[in-house]
Order: sequence, then structure tokens, then C-alpha cells
Amino acid sequence: MSEVKAPFLISLLPNGHLPLDARVEALLFVAEEPPTIAQLARALEVPPEAIEEALNLLQERLKERGLRLQRHRDQVQLVAAPEAAEDVRRFLGLHRGPRLSTAALETLAIIAYRQPITRAEIEAIRGVNCEGVLRTLLARGLIEEVGRAEGPGRPIRYGTTMLFLQHFGLRSLADLPPLDGAAEGFSD
Repeated sequence: MSEVKAPFLISLLPNGHLPLDARVEALLFVAEEPPTIAQLARALEVPPEAIEEALNLLQERLKERGLRLQRHRDQVQLVAAPEAAEDVRRFLGLHRGPRLSTAALETLAIIAYRQPITRAEIEAIRGVNCEGVLRTLLARGLIEEVGRAEGPGRPIRYGTTMLFLQHFGLRSLADLPPLDGAAEGFSD
């Protein structure tokens, strides 16, 4: 029996002839949880700066595709393009969940623009108790505890999650619309 050579197997070899952005894409595709830049750099044995460059190239290449890169803090993942959301929802047989209340949207906006932020800071901006709304947003996975503030009682600081980005079709927090002049007291 003669030996058959399969040229496509070269790309399966460690550090094969795939460019770094394609190797990063492969890791993002198989990752169970969004990896950090440092995890990707360790796995591919390259500096974090090279991962950043590869992610920028990959993001550019995905612009006309059905996938997008989503970044939150130092984590990154592949997600379906927001423009395909209805198709994906229909294909998976998903229905839209209950909509967020006005209070939840207001609170979520404050957290998104001011994170990390404590409950007391949110309540000072909104002028009402936010305990129930925060509980709802935490239960839906749209916000998370991101640390503790210094001071009496070391209050919890809240920030948004990857699910928040997905829910609103954002690639990163940088995609949030700019605040207008009416909300200036609301921005840092």
C-alpha cells in the first residue's frame, strides 16, 4: 500500500502554516469560556501584543461575515453577528424573553457608563432604591460584581458582563453611544 500524503494536514500541525489570526480564531471557536489575552498568548506561545494585532486583523476580516469578535475587559470571544440575531433566534427556536423595564434599562445604562459603580452611587443618580432592579439584572446575567469599594462596609461595585454586550449587539463597551450634553453629569 502506497503512502498517501495529505497536504491539508500541515495546517493541523502545532504552529503549522496558519497565520496567527487564524490560530487565534481556532482557539476562540473551541473555547468553552471567553479566554483572556494572556491565556491566548500562553497557548500560542506569543507575546500579548501579537495576540492584540491578530485580534485586530481577525476583527477586520470578520466584518463581512456572520461572526464578530466581542471583547469585555481582557476577555474575547466569537459571537454571531447582531445583524443575524433574528435568523439565529428563529433557527434555534428561541423566543424573545421578557423585556427589561424602564427602571432596569436606566440602571443598566448608569452601570454601563460609570462602571465600576456601587448601589449607593446608582441610587444617588436615579434618586430611588435600586435593590430590586440590581437583583433582576444580576439574575439575568447582564451585570456582575466586579469588586468592592474602599470605605465603610466595602460596598459591592457592579459592572456589565459579556451577556450585556451580546444582549445589546455590542462588540465592546467602546461601542456604547456617546452621552449627549443632557447627560453630562452622568459621565466621568
